[in-house]
Amino acid sequence: MKIFTKIFEGDLPNGAASETISLSFDERKRGRLKITTDNGNDAGIQIERGQVLRHGTVLTNDAGELLTVLASNEAVSTAQVQDATLFARGCYHLGNRHVPLQIGEGFLRFQEDYVLDDMLRGLGIHVTHEQAPFEPENGAYAPGTGHSHGHSHSHDDDDHHHGHSHGHHH
Repeated sequence: MKIFTKIFEGDLPNGAASETISLSFDERKRGRLKITTDNGNDAGIQIERGQVLRHGTVLTNDAGELLTVLASNEAVSTAQVQDATLFARGCYHLGNRHVPLQIGEGFLRFQEDYVLDDMLRGLGIHVTHEQAPFEPENGAYAPGTGHSHGHSHSHDDDDHHHGHSHGHHH
């Protein structure tokens, strides 16, 4: 059985054949699982904990075999929100509950959850259930992933150099 142990970085070599596997979000964050590829071959995934397999992640092993991970459709709640304030409010209340949350252009998506649905409806947000790939924001559920936020504060330093040179008082 093929075991895939690491994430393939960079572009696939030309003509490289990769099998695919469609996994739900919960499976994609497990790190260790036995799978059957979309072609029907048994395989295993054993990668470091805390690495979430995003849609399109390619896994490889020492033999150089490749496996592309796809986000399968799963039961999700999707809220379409056009109003920016309402959108922010929805994000805030969902974020407070620490659920994995996908934030897209004008929509919020989370794993189907009636409590959360009702909460959003209470805010005036329309929620529908659908089968769709779930790709939440990174980092909410993976401890120990490095957050490198480059804070380059380029505030112009000449703000306090104009207008106030009215002679010096001795």
